[in-house]
Amino acid sequence: MAFSPRFLDELKSRVGLAEVIGRRVRLQKKGREHSGLCPFHNEKTPSFTVNEDKGFYHCFGCGEHGSVFDFVMKTDNLSFPEAVELLAAEVGMKVPVETPEERQRAERAKGLYDVMEAAAVFFEKQMRLPVGKAALDYLLDRGISEESIAKFRLGYAPDNRGSLRTALSKEGVTDAQMIEAGLLIQPDNRGKSPYDRFRGRAMFAITDRPGRVIGFGGRILGEGEPKYLNSPETPLFHKGRALYGMPQSLANARKQNSLIVTEGYTDVIALHQAGFTMTVAPLGTALTEDQIQLMWRVVPEPCLCFDGDAAGQRAAKRAAERALPLLKPEHSLRFVTLPEGEDPDSLIKAKGAGAMTELIATAQPLSEIIWRVETHGHPLDTPEARAGLERRLRDTAMRIGDETVQRYYLNAFKDRLWKEFRKIRDAANTGKSGRFAPSSQMAEKSGSATKVDRKWLQQAILLTTLITHPELFDQLGEQLGVLHFSSPDLDKLRQEVLKTLALNEETGSGLDFASICDHLERTGFSEQMGGLLSRQVYDHASFARPDTQFNVARKGWEQQLRLLQRDQLLDEIAVVEKRLAKDPTREDFDLLKSLKDTADKVEDAEPEYNNGGVPTGNVA
Repeated sequence: MAFSPRFLDELKSRVGLAEVIGRRVRLQKKGREHSGLCPFHNEKTPSFTVNEDKGFYHCFGCGEHGSVFDFVMKTDNLSFPEAVELLAAEVGMKVPVETPEERQRAERAKGLYDVMEAAAVFFEKQMRLPVGKAALDYLLDRGISEESIAKFRLGYAPDNRGSLRTALSKEGVTDAQMIEAGLLIQPDNRGKSPYDRFRGRAMFAITDRPGRVIGFGGRILGEGEPKYLNSPETPLFHKGRALYGMPQSLANARKQNSLIVTEGYTDVIALHQAGFTMTVAPLGTALTEDQIQLMWRVVPEPCLCFDGDAAGQRAAKRAAERALPLLKPEHSLRFVTLPEGEDPDSLIKAKGAGAMTELIATAQPLSEIIWRVETHGHPLDTPEARAGLERRLRDTAMRIGDETVQRYYLNAFKDRLWKEFRKIRDAANTGKSGRFAPSSQMAEKSGSATKVDRKWLQQAILLTTLITHPELFDQLGEQLGVLHFSSPDLDKLRQEVLKTLALNEETGSGLDFASICDHLERTGFSEQMGGLLSRQVYDHASFARPDTQFNVARKGWEQQLRLLQRDQLLDEIAVVEKRLAKDPTREDFDLLKSLKDTADKVEDAEPEYNNGGVPTGNVA
């Protein structure tokens, strides 16, 4: 089976050479290349390199060399067609069935690169003639330098219907080729001659990653619509799969591990001139899935820079939604919002490159953009509204395809919800019992000067964990119910929590963290809740935080229970030892031995967990 060069080029651009090889070889990035131990011969010192920019791997030890297709063929023992089909399936590309027509189109596509190059040269020359003075003046007035005009291959399309057609015809280019390249428009009335698509416009050459011209964007000079006109879809040009400025940005983006994405051609050029030589832009459309994947093959976390107006914010929202299903470990997006009424070009001219640097330093993660989208215009003053927000955030996180990233997003949203709802409860209780005024036994302070009632804190941790994870009630409720709580206030709160959870278990309605907090506040436990949901409780027992996973919280609770039981046993041992010192009896000797044996068993039951799962700081 034969495949068209166009199809193979597109497939190679989508799969990512280092990503495919990285499944078999542990690669380390070194500059613009990756290196590792060669999979084709035994070696102890890495001599195997992968060059993403050039699209090949090479081993200096055994001489193995090839493309992504060669690697898959050799490591999986596949034929070339099988390797192509395997990789195409991974990125969701349909393998074309070759026909004589397909072969003809593939041959024509080869020649279209020459056609587009000839058109680019024509537009560049026209701008240097008297007919192109208006375009040159426009670009220079916009602050675009002569160096940038050459670097980005800017030009001018004369304002008449046949200038390009006539010029290229003299070089042997046919009307059919120019139509297929998107340079001419064929009228519906086939009896009429085709005419130039771009007329009276400053021209921006659009190139692919190797730097070949594949399309154009034209900016009208003076009045008229559309303001910007792009090439149509052609065998070479797919506007959703290319990024303006990519070949000019690729080297520096890899070197700096940074890629800025802005909205337009002139913004890209302005940022390059200001020193941000790793800037690209989509081609007049919302950022697509293909463009996101293309950026991720350059850097793991591109920074999207959108205007501060409503259109810019809509673009940011669409980009965030497009990225969600694609997220994977260490691959995401960051977002910068420009001040209202500013674009990168105007901001740099008004305040200098430093202002842009400061903005980029404040770029927000994708999760923050999702939070803004879901909370904007939604009041959270009722339990129903908060439940709605929780549902929307969960639905959003569930769109993430990678299970690990999805889990971390769910936890991050849960933590953010808890903090936000805490603020709301604090505000609601201001003027009543204070901002969740802490219990007198547990001031919300930090530092060594704060005195902590150890017994109270141990019991508070157990109760806090059940409040933040009410789903633990089935497994732990009975154990909590038989404990002795030394604090009357804490004991009342414990009884209310157990009663509420037991009642909801009977009715099958269930309670989440936010709902049980609302209930306890309404029933007069705001002050006690302030002591529980405090920094010192979480500092001593991170597993009690509401964003901790169920299994981690359960293990932490069980560990804390053992510590509490041990301390209670030690108190009993101290009492018995005092009695023995005054009046030794056989009964107290036996009791002391039994208590010490039990304490040893509790001590050795399970080691403390590390901070990746359960806290190291249990109250002991």
